[in-house]
Amino acid sequence: MVSLPDFIRGLPKAELHLHIEGSLEPEQMFEFAKRNAIALPFASVEALRAAYDFANLQDFLDIYYQGADVLRTEADFRDLALAYFHRVAADGARHVELFFDPQTHTARGVPFGVVAEGLLAGMAQAQRQLGVSSKLILCFLRHLDEDAAFATLREAEPWLDRIVGVGLDSSEVGHPPAKFAQVFRAARERGLKLVAHAGEEGPPAYVWEALDLLHVDRIDHGNRALEDDALVQRLVREKLTLTVCPLSNLKLCVVSDLAGHPLKRMLQLGLKATVNADDPAYFGGYLAENWIAVSQALALTREDLIVLAKNSFTGSFLTPDEVAGHLAAIDAYAAAQPAIA
Repeated sequence: MVSLPDFIRGLPKAELHLHIEGSLEPEQMFEFAKRNAIALPFASVEALRAAYDFANLQDFLDIYYQGADVLRTEADFRDLALAYFHRVAADGARHVELFFDPQTHTARGVPFGVVAEGLLAGMAQAQRQLGVSSKLILCFLRHLDEDAAFATLREAEPWLDRIVGVGLDSSEVGHPPAKFAQVFRAARERGLKLVAHAGEEGPPAYVWEALDLLHVDRIDHGNRALEDDALVQRLVREKLTLTVCPLSNLKLCVVSDLAGHPLKRMLQLGLKATVNADDPAYFGGYLAENWIAVSQALALTREDLIVLAKNSFTGSFLTPDEVAGHLAAIDAYAAAQPAIA
Protein backbone atom coordinates (compact mmCIF):
# COMPACT_ATOMS: atom_id res chain seq x y z
CA MET A 1 0.00 0.00 0.00
CA VAL A 2 1.36 3.41 -1.00
CA SER A 3 0.79 6.83 0.59
CA LEU A 4 -1.34 9.43 -1.20
CA PRO A 5 1.64 11.74 -1.98
CA ASP A 6 3.68 8.83 -3.32
CA PHE A 7 0.77 7.53 -5.40
CA ILE A 8 0.28 10.99 -6.91
CA ARG A 9 3.95 11.57 -7.68
CA GLY A 10 4.20 8.19 -9.39
CA LEU A 11 0.99 8.56 -11.38
CA PRO A 12 1.73 9.43 -15.05
CA LYS A 13 0.19 12.79 -15.81
CA ALA A 14 0.32 15.83 -18.09
CA GLU A 15 0.30 19.52 -17.22
CA LEU A 16 -1.85 21.65 -19.53
CA HIS A 17 -1.94 25.01 -17.75
CA LEU A 18 1.52 26.32 -16.91
CA HIS A 19 2.83 29.83 -17.56
CA ILE A 20 6.56 29.39 -17.92
CA GLU A 21 7.22 32.95 -16.72
CA GLY A 22 5.25 31.99 -13.61
CA SER A 23 7.81 29.31 -12.75
CA LEU A 24 10.45 31.98 -12.11
CA GLU A 25 11.52 31.34 -8.52
CA PRO A 26 12.80 34.24 -6.39
CA GLU A 27 16.28 32.71 -6.34
CA GLN A 28 16.26 32.56 -10.14
CA MET A 29 15.00 36.11 -10.34
CA PHE A 30 18.02 37.31 -8.36
CA GLU A 31 20.33 35.06 -10.38
CA PHE A 32 19.10 36.38 -13.73
CA ALA A 33 19.07 39.96 -12.45
CA LYS A 34 22.74 39.62 -11.52
CA ARG A 35 23.54 37.91 -14.82
CA ASN A 36 21.93 40.77 -16.77
CA ALA A 37 22.96 43.66 -14.46
CA ILE A 38 19.38 44.52 -13.50
CA ALA A 39 18.51 46.15 -10.17
CA LEU A 40 15.57 44.59 -8.34
CA PRO A 41 13.35 46.61 -5.96
CA PHE A 42 13.74 43.92 -3.28
CA ALA A 43 16.57 43.60 -0.80
CA SER A 44 16.53 39.80 -0.62
CA VAL A 45 14.84 36.59 -1.69
CA GLU A 46 12.90 36.67 1.58
CA ALA A 47 11.63 40.19 0.92
CA LEU A 48 10.51 39.14 -2.54
CA ARG A 49 8.67 36.10 -1.22
CA ALA A 50 6.95 38.30 1.35
CA ALA A 51 5.50 40.32 -1.52
CA TYR A 52 3.60 37.25 -2.77
CA ASP A 53 0.48 38.15 -0.81
CA PHE A 54 -2.20 38.70 -3.43
CA ALA A 55 -5.78 39.86 -2.95
CA ASN A 56 -6.72 39.21 -6.57
CA LEU A 57 -5.43 38.43 -10.04
CA GLN A 58 -4.24 41.98 -10.74
CA ASP A 59 -2.11 42.09 -7.57
CA PHE A 60 -0.31 39.01 -8.84
CA LEU A 61 0.06 40.30 -12.40
CA ASP A 62 1.73 43.50 -11.22
CA ILE A 63 4.62 41.59 -9.60
CA TYR A 64 4.60 38.89 -12.31
CA TYR A 65 5.42 41.43 -15.04
CA GLN A 66 8.02 43.06 -12.83
CA GLY A 67 9.74 39.72 -12.31
CA ALA A 68 9.73 38.86 -16.02
CA ASP A 69 11.97 41.87 -16.68
CA VAL A 70 15.04 39.86 -15.63
CA LEU A 71 14.58 37.52 -18.61
CA ARG A 72 16.68 38.92 -21.44
CA THR A 73 18.59 36.23 -23.36
CA GLU A 74 18.01 32.84 -24.97
CA ALA A 75 20.03 31.31 -22.13
CA ASP A 76 17.68 32.87 -19.57
CA PHE A 77 14.59 31.36 -21.21
CA ARG A 78 16.30 28.00 -21.72
CA ASP A 79 17.43 27.84 -18.10
CA LEU A 80 14.01 28.93 -16.85
CA ALA A 81 12.36 26.15 -18.84
CA LEU A 82 14.86 23.50 -17.74
CA ALA A 83 14.45 24.36 -14.07
CA TYR A 84 10.69 23.92 -14.43
CA PHE A 85 11.03 20.63 -16.33
CA HIS A 86 13.25 19.14 -13.63
CA ARG A 87 10.59 19.92 -11.03
CA VAL A 88 7.65 18.65 -13.06
CA ALA A 89 9.48 15.46 -14.07
CA ALA A 90 9.94 14.68 -10.37
CA ASP A 91 6.17 15.18 -10.00
CA GLY A 92 5.41 12.40 -12.47
CA ALA A 93 4.67 14.54 -15.52
CA ARG A 94 5.23 12.85 -18.85
CA HIS A 95 3.99 15.71 -21.04
CA VAL A 96 3.57 19.50 -20.68
CA GLU A 97 1.79 22.11 -22.78
CA LEU A 98 3.27 25.37 -21.58
CA PHE A 99 2.15 28.94 -22.12
CA PHE A 100 4.44 31.85 -22.85
CA ASP A 101 3.67 35.57 -23.08
CA PRO A 102 5.77 37.04 -25.91
CA GLN A 103 4.23 40.51 -25.55
CA THR A 104 5.59 40.73 -22.02
CA HIS A 105 9.07 40.47 -23.50
CA THR A 106 8.82 42.19 -26.89
CA ALA A 107 7.44 45.27 -25.12
CA ARG A 108 10.79 45.42 -23.27
CA GLY A 109 12.77 45.14 -26.49
CA VAL A 110 13.47 41.40 -26.24
CA PRO A 111 12.95 39.94 -29.75
CA PHE A 112 10.31 37.24 -30.21
CA GLY A 113 12.97 34.88 -31.53
CA VAL A 114 15.07 35.16 -28.38
CA VAL A 115 12.10 34.03 -26.29
CA ALA A 116 10.98 31.26 -28.64
CA GLU A 117 14.42 29.83 -29.36
CA GLY A 118 15.38 29.82 -25.69
CA LEU A 119 12.20 28.00 -24.66
CA LEU A 120 12.40 25.55 -27.54
CA ALA A 121 15.99 24.73 -26.62
CA GLY A 122 14.96 24.02 -23.03
CA MET A 123 12.05 21.89 -24.19
CA ALA A 124 14.27 19.83 -26.48
CA GLN A 125 16.82 19.30 -23.73
CA ALA A 126 14.08 18.20 -21.32
CA GLN A 127 12.85 15.65 -23.85
CA ARG A 128 16.36 14.24 -24.26
CA GLN A 129 17.43 14.23 -20.64
CA LEU A 130 14.17 13.75 -18.72
CA GLY A 131 11.86 12.05 -21.20
CA VAL A 132 9.22 14.77 -20.78
CA SER A 133 7.58 15.81 -24.04
CA SER A 134 6.16 19.30 -24.45
CA LYS A 135 4.30 21.69 -26.72
CA LEU A 136 4.37 25.48 -26.79
CA ILE A 137 1.28 27.73 -26.66
CA LEU A 138 1.59 31.44 -27.47
CA CYS A 139 -0.68 33.56 -25.25
CA PHE A 140 -2.05 36.99 -26.12
CA LEU A 141 -2.31 39.50 -23.26
CA ARG A 142 -5.97 40.41 -23.03
CA HIS A 143 -5.41 43.81 -21.41
CA LEU A 144 -3.79 44.87 -24.71
CA ASP A 145 -5.83 45.38 -27.88
CA GLU A 146 -6.45 42.96 -30.72
CA ASP A 147 -4.14 44.86 -33.06
CA ALA A 148 -1.27 44.07 -30.68
CA ALA A 149 -2.29 40.41 -30.73
CA PHE A 150 -2.27 40.42 -34.54
CA ALA A 151 1.20 41.99 -34.50
CA THR A 152 2.41 39.20 -32.22
CA LEU A 153 0.89 36.53 -34.45
CA ARG A 154 2.77 38.04 -37.41
CA GLU A 155 6.01 38.06 -35.40
CA ALA A 156 5.46 34.40 -34.59
CA GLU A 157 5.15 33.30 -38.24
CA PRO A 158 8.70 31.83 -38.54
CA TRP A 159 8.05 29.64 -35.46
CA LEU A 160 4.44 28.57 -36.03
CA ASP A 161 5.52 25.09 -37.10
CA ARG A 162 6.89 24.68 -33.56
CA ILE A 163 3.98 26.33 -31.73
CA VAL A 164 0.91 24.15 -31.23
CA GLY A 165 -1.63 26.84 -30.39
CA VAL A 166 -2.58 30.26 -29.07
CA GLY A 167 -4.16 31.22 -25.78
CA LEU A 168 -5.57 34.23 -23.96
CA ASP A 169 -4.39 35.27 -20.50
CA SER A 170 -3.71 38.24 -18.19
CA SER A 171 -6.43 40.46 -16.65
CA GLU A 172 -9.76 38.75 -17.32
CA VAL A 173 -12.40 41.12 -15.93
CA GLY A 174 -13.26 43.82 -18.45
CA HIS A 175 -11.52 42.01 -21.29
CA PRO A 176 -14.00 39.47 -22.67
CA PRO A 177 -13.02 36.83 -25.21
CA ALA A 178 -15.09 38.64 -27.86
CA LYS A 179 -12.36 41.27 -27.97
CA PHE A 180 -10.08 38.74 -29.71
CA ALA A 181 -12.47 36.94 -32.07
CA GLN A 182 -10.71 38.03 -35.26
CA VAL A 183 -7.17 37.11 -34.21
CA PHE A 184 -8.37 33.72 -32.97
CA ARG A 185 -10.01 33.14 -36.35
CA ALA A 186 -6.70 34.00 -38.02
CA ALA A 187 -4.86 31.59 -35.73
CA ARG A 188 -7.34 28.83 -36.50
CA GLU A 189 -6.86 29.43 -40.24
CA ARG A 190 -3.13 28.83 -39.64
CA GLY A 191 -3.92 25.42 -38.19
CA LEU A 192 -3.27 26.34 -34.55
CA LYS A 193 -5.13 24.93 -31.58
CA LEU A 194 -7.10 27.44 -29.49
CA VAL A 195 -7.39 27.84 -25.72
CA ALA A 196 -8.48 30.73 -23.51
CA HIS A 197 -8.64 31.67 -19.86
CA ALA A 198 -12.32 32.09 -19.01
CA GLY A 199 -14.43 31.83 -15.90
CA GLU A 200 -11.63 32.38 -13.38
CA GLU A 201 -12.69 35.83 -12.21
CA GLY A 202 -14.82 36.58 -15.25
CA PRO A 203 -18.48 35.47 -15.45
CA PRO A 204 -19.95 32.39 -17.15
CA ALA A 205 -20.72 34.64 -20.13
CA TYR A 206 -16.97 34.73 -20.84
CA VAL A 207 -16.94 30.93 -21.12
CA TRP A 208 -19.86 31.08 -23.55
CA GLU A 209 -17.93 33.65 -25.62
CA ALA A 210 -14.80 31.50 -25.62
CA LEU A 211 -16.89 28.64 -27.00
CA ASP A 212 -19.10 30.51 -29.46
CA LEU A 213 -16.85 33.32 -30.66
CA LEU A 214 -13.32 31.96 -30.24
CA HIS A 215 -14.24 28.29 -30.85
CA VAL A 216 -11.66 27.11 -28.34
CA ASP A 217 -10.46 23.53 -27.99
CA ARG A 218 -9.96 23.89 -24.20
CA ILE A 219 -11.08 26.21 -21.40
CA ASP A 220 -8.40 27.38 -18.96
CA HIS A 221 -9.83 27.57 -15.42
CA GLY A 222 -13.59 27.54 -16.04
CA ASN A 223 -14.55 27.54 -12.35
CA ARG A 224 -17.49 29.91 -12.77
CA ALA A 225 -19.02 27.75 -15.49
CA LEU A 226 -20.63 25.87 -12.61
CA GLU A 227 -22.90 28.87 -12.02
CA ASP A 228 -24.72 28.11 -15.30
CA ASP A 229 -26.42 24.71 -15.61
CA ALA A 230 -26.87 25.00 -19.38
CA LEU A 231 -23.19 25.80 -19.77
CA VAL A 232 -22.20 22.80 -17.66
CA GLN A 233 -24.40 20.56 -19.78
CA ARG A 234 -22.75 21.87 -22.95
CA LEU A 235 -19.22 21.41 -21.60
CA VAL A 236 -20.08 17.84 -20.61
CA ARG A 237 -21.76 17.11 -23.95
CA GLU A 238 -18.85 18.48 -25.97
CA LYS A 239 -16.24 16.94 -23.65
CA LEU A 240 -14.38 20.25 -23.34
CA THR A 241 -11.35 20.00 -21.08
CA LEU A 242 -11.05 22.44 -18.16
CA THR A 243 -7.51 23.15 -16.98
CA VAL A 244 -8.13 23.77 -13.29
CA CYS A 245 -5.49 25.29 -10.98
CA PRO A 246 -6.34 24.70 -7.28
CA LEU A 247 -3.49 26.48 -5.46
CA SER A 248 -3.71 29.40 -7.88
CA ASN A 249 -7.43 29.69 -7.11
CA LEU A 250 -6.64 29.72 -3.40
CA LYS A 251 -3.77 32.21 -3.63
CA LEU A 252 -5.78 34.63 -5.80
CA CYS A 253 -8.85 34.34 -3.57
CA VAL A 254 -10.99 32.72 -6.27
CA VAL A 255 -11.82 30.25 -3.48
CA SER A 256 -11.43 31.01 0.21
CA ASP A 257 -10.53 27.44 1.18
CA LEU A 258 -9.49 24.38 -0.82
CA ALA A 259 -12.23 22.44 0.97
CA GLY A 260 -14.65 24.60 -0.99
CA HIS A 261 -12.90 24.14 -4.33
CA PRO A 262 -15.26 23.03 -7.15
CA LEU A 263 -12.99 20.28 -8.55
CA LYS A 264 -14.84 17.40 -6.88
CA ARG A 265 -18.17 18.76 -8.08
CA MET A 266 -16.77 19.14 -11.58
CA LEU A 267 -15.94 15.44 -11.62
CA GLN A 268 -19.34 14.50 -10.18
CA LEU A 269 -21.05 16.53 -12.93
CA GLY A 270 -19.05 14.75 -15.60
CA LEU A 271 -16.88 17.70 -16.53
CA LYS A 272 -13.48 16.87 -18.01
CA ALA A 273 -11.37 18.58 -15.35
CA THR A 274 -7.60 18.43 -14.98
CA VAL A 275 -5.20 19.62 -12.25
CA ASN A 276 -2.42 22.10 -13.05
CA ALA A 277 -0.07 24.54 -11.32
CA ASP A 278 -0.63 27.79 -13.32
CA ASP A 279 2.19 30.02 -11.92
CA PRO A 280 3.82 27.72 -9.35
CA ALA A 281 6.64 30.01 -8.18
CA TYR A 282 4.06 32.58 -7.09
CA PHE A 283 1.24 30.32 -5.90
CA GLY A 284 3.08 27.96 -3.58
CA GLY A 285 3.18 24.68 -5.42
CA TYR A 286 4.16 22.79 -8.55
CA LEU A 287 2.09 20.05 -10.17
CA ALA A 288 2.19 17.31 -7.53
CA GLU A 289 1.68 19.82 -4.72
CA ASN A 290 -1.54 20.97 -6.40
CA TRP A 291 -2.70 17.37 -6.76
CA ILE A 292 -1.84 16.50 -3.17
CA ALA A 293 -3.36 19.61 -1.62
CA VAL A 294 -6.67 19.42 -3.46
CA SER A 295 -6.90 15.63 -3.03
CA GLN A 296 -6.52 15.93 0.71
CA ALA A 297 -8.90 18.90 0.97
CA LEU A 298 -11.65 17.26 -1.09
CA ALA A 299 -11.03 13.62 -0.09
CA LEU A 300 -10.57 12.64 -3.72
CA THR A 301 -10.64 8.89 -4.28
CA ARG A 302 -8.07 6.76 -6.05
CA GLU A 303 -10.56 6.50 -8.92
CA ASP A 304 -10.87 10.32 -9.04
CA LEU A 305 -7.11 10.62 -9.36
CA ILE A 306 -6.99 8.13 -12.20
CA VAL A 307 -9.75 10.01 -14.03
CA LEU A 308 -7.88 13.30 -13.59
CA ALA A 309 -4.67 11.75 -14.91
CA LYS A 310 -6.44 10.31 -17.96
CA ASN A 311 -8.20 13.63 -18.59
CA SER A 312 -4.82 15.35 -18.67
CA PHE A 313 -3.77 13.25 -21.66
CA THR A 314 -7.09 13.01 -23.51
CA GLY A 315 -7.37 16.79 -23.14
CA SER A 316 -3.87 17.35 -24.52
CA PHE A 317 -2.84 18.10 -28.11
CA LEU A 318 -0.92 14.83 -28.44
CA THR A 319 -1.77 12.44 -31.26
CA PRO A 320 -4.27 9.63 -30.58
CA ASP A 321 -1.47 7.06 -30.61
CA GLU A 322 0.56 9.10 -28.11
CA VAL A 323 -2.48 9.51 -25.87
CA ALA A 324 -3.17 5.77 -26.02
CA GLY A 325 0.37 5.04 -24.86
CA HIS A 326 0.00 7.31 -21.85
CA LEU A 327 -3.42 5.86 -20.94
CA ALA A 328 -1.90 2.39 -21.01
CA ALA A 329 0.86 3.59 -18.69
CA ILE A 330 -1.77 4.91 -16.26
CA ASP A 331 -3.62 1.58 -16.31
CA ALA A 332 -0.39 -0.30 -15.69
CA TYR A 333 0.51 1.98 -12.80
CA ALA A 334 -2.94 1.69 -11.27
CA ALA A 335 -2.80 -2.10 -11.50
CA ALA A 336 0.53 -2.11 -9.70
CA GLN A 337 -0.78 0.24 -6.98
CA PRO A 338 -4.21 -1.17 -6.05
CA ALA A 339 -4.63 0.78 -2.81
CA ILE A 340 -3.68 4.07 -1.16
CA ALA A 341 -2.86 4.22 2.54
